[in-house]
Amino acid sequence: MVRRINKAAVIGSGIMGGGIAALLAGAGVDVLLLDIVPFDLKEEEKKDPKARNKIVNAGLEAMQKAKPPLLFQKDDLGRITVGNLEDDFDKLKECDWIVEVVVENLKIKQQLFKRIEGIRKPDTIVSSNTSGIPLKDMSEGLSKEFKEHFLGTHFFNPVRWMHLLEIIPGAETKKEILDFLAEFGEKRLGKGIVWAKDTPNFIGNRIGIHGISLTINKMLSDGLTIPEVDALFGPALGRPKTAIFATADLVGLDTMTHVTQGTYDKCVDDEERDVFLVPQFIKDMLDKKLFGNKAKAGFYKKERTPEMKSIKKVIDPKTGEYVTFEKVSFPCLDAAKAAKTLPEKLQAVVYGDDKGAKFAWKVVAGAFIYAANRIPEISDTVVEIDNAMKWGYNWELGPFESWDAIGLEKSVAKMKADGFKVPEKIDKMLAKKATSFYKIEKGQKMFYDFASESYKPVRVSATAINLAALREEKKVVKTSSSASLIDLGDGVFNLEFHSKMNAINKPMVDFMAEAGQYAVDNGIGLVIGNQAGGMPGAFSAGGDLSYMLNLAKAGNFAEIDAFIKNVHAGIMGLRYMPIPVVAAPYGLTLGGGCEVCLASDRIVAHMDLVMGLVEIGAGLVPGGCGMINLWRKTITAKPEISKITDWAGFFVQAFMLVAQAKTTMSAAEARARGFLNQQDRIVMNRDNLIGEAKKEVLKMVDDGYAPPMKKKIPVFGREAQGMVWVEMHNMKHGGYITPHMEFIAKKICYCMSGGDVPSGTLVSEEYLQSLEREAFVELWKTENTQKMAENIMATGKPLFL
Repeated sequence: MVRRINKAAVIGSGIMGGGIAALLAGAGVDVLLLDIVPFDLKEEEKKDPKARNKIVNAGLEAMQKAKPPLLFQKDDLGRITVGNLEDDFDKLKECDWIVEVVVENLKIKQQLFKRIEGIRKPDTIVSSNTSGIPLKDMSEGLSKEFKEHFLGTHFFNPVRWMHLLEIIPGAETKKEILDFLAEFGEKRLGKGIVWAKDTPNFIGNRIGIHGISLTINKMLSDGLTIPEVDALFGPALGRPKTAIFATADLVGLDTMTHVTQGTYDKCVDDEERDVFLVPQFIKDMLDKKLFGNKAKAGFYKKERTPEMKSIKKVIDPKTGEYVTFEKVSFPCLDAAKAAKTLPEKLQAVVYGDDKGAKFAWKVVAGAFIYAANRIPEISDTVVEIDNAMKWGYNWELGPFESWDAIGLEKSVAKMKADGFKVPEKIDKMLAKKATSFYKIEKGQKMFYDFASESYKPVRVSATAINLAALREEKKVVKTSSSASLIDLGDGVFNLEFHSKMNAINKPMVDFMAEAGQYAVDNGIGLVIGNQAGGMPGAFSAGGDLSYMLNLAKAGNFAEIDAFIKNVHAGIMGLRYMPIPVVAAPYGLTLGGGCEVCLASDRIVAHMDLVMGLVEIGAGLVPGGCGMINLWRKTITAKPEISKITDWAGFFVQAFMLVAQAKTTMSAAEARARGFLNQQDRIVMNRDNLIGEAKKEVLKMVDDGYAPPMKKKIPVFGREAQGMVWVEMHNMKHGGYITPHMEFIAKKICYCMSGGDVPSGTLVSEEYLQSLEREAFVELWKTENTQKMAENIMATGKPLFL
């Protein structure tokens, strides 16, 4: 029998249940979303379907309003049907997978699973999203056939954006069920699969909550402040900017303390059990309902001064009052900022000599030891723990990868000197001359397995390609300060950006031509992709504004013109290479990053794609042929028989994308708006993105690839400008657009419509490039554009002038 998930049910429509339903719908699965009938219905409401579905409909509405968005596109709602657990329970017999996401109450879950057992069709998979209740307790008294199809599937919040899916086998779960759901989770849902054991809080939350609790305990004993701790445990250690306390505010203090208390109650043999005791000052915060972001006050809160200036305050654990705070400074943080690589940053912090460094060392060393002691209790390997923390908590490196980064031998010696109890398994490992948890051997990433006391291969998808591992294997064939060319094998090369936020800068543009020529001379195809961390990460967040702003301030407009001419040559050079070029964007793909994709032969995009030509927010028009290639992509998507007079709607749509700096929140939305076409592909799992792009290159070669022929482009001309000019006039006089924004929007229209020519004129790319370049330079000459560029660099927000 071929197993498929055609229809799934999600029971529980809260933030987690709604998120799982949205993800399944976005993956093409029909979803039945159920919740309870409200307890407090009036007599006249008890037969009203709308009233009986009040809770599930509220969940559906919250799903649609969620930020960041849970849905890939609004059309996905068409796959979701709602109901309640009384009137619609029989519909569960139609489902191939039933996911339970109800309140964390053992008795309620047991009663629900008993009802499901009586109605589910044979072979239907049933799973629980519980974060801590043992599977054996939930399935107690149920049939053998039910238990064979029962397991834990623990998603992380927000479901769409967090990569981690912990799969927890039950004692009797069939292997074929586990293998099927792991493959479905990886390929269809795009998740990173971590195999966890049926222990309290599984892997991610057991390690994560320990780290948070340990940090808070050490902060109270060592006298550090909350802002000092967050400064130390953010990007300097490869963690998110939200670090410890801002992350807790995001999650919710009530949720965090529930998990913490649950760990204390259930892990009675844990050597660090007392670490999970909730400090009194946090209990006091809960009594005051200071739950974090959802209560607009937690460890941090924002207030307004009498002058209406927004200020951020932090709670003082000693007094329980909110106080202002200054920017944190430690010598170790200054050293980390100056370091070039993450391992160097980590070493700067943990081996520093100031108060902050000593605190960080104590917490990090304790956390490393705790993670090692959890093997084999919660996981059999270091790989599962590392992946859980990277994918569930957005760490750049997991605990054991971080331990490698600071040097295993050096750190263990320091731990012993400082009185830490190093696990016996670590001493045995070092005695066998194994001095790191990971190594590369014959191109294969290996991990140290404590059970066999030997190195074993890290299992990854056959499609997944790890650029960091290729760098370690010396597969970088060319490099510069901002980009590298990496050999992916089979004659395919990868152009990798590695500037700050992967912004397109002059060294990168110069390198493109050199890398492209190398790929032509030595290979059969080129992928443009990188694997920067973060949620959602940055394929490329745009162009290097600082470089051009400095030139503009110096009045060196000729160099700006020369730079843009070079950008045009580099971008269009990609388009007309004699080998296929496939862009592999994900996350932030803005401005210049978007333009690189539009110039490529094909796009293979990750579903979480924030794509757009947003240059107007910096006071500019797109300068990398983005308008040319977007218009080309728009008109090539139309039927061949369409005449130029039919194109008004096409032009307005393309123009508004640029003039309003519209960005997509998914690859599906990017396709709907015209950034992607039907030939472009969407990949759910970012781990496989580079590999899928390589496969696309090889397929194009196998299909007999020929580069596109350079053709003149039909433009809408003066008719488009007349249409847009009237609308701009109305918007300006209605107060909807500022004078300088109107000026820029008209420049965009002039460039995209082909300038002062009649509708239907065929023009060359070079002519359109000259229009774009002239507008770009002219805007840099204005004081308002320079102010807008300065503002967006300083604040990340547009300034409307």
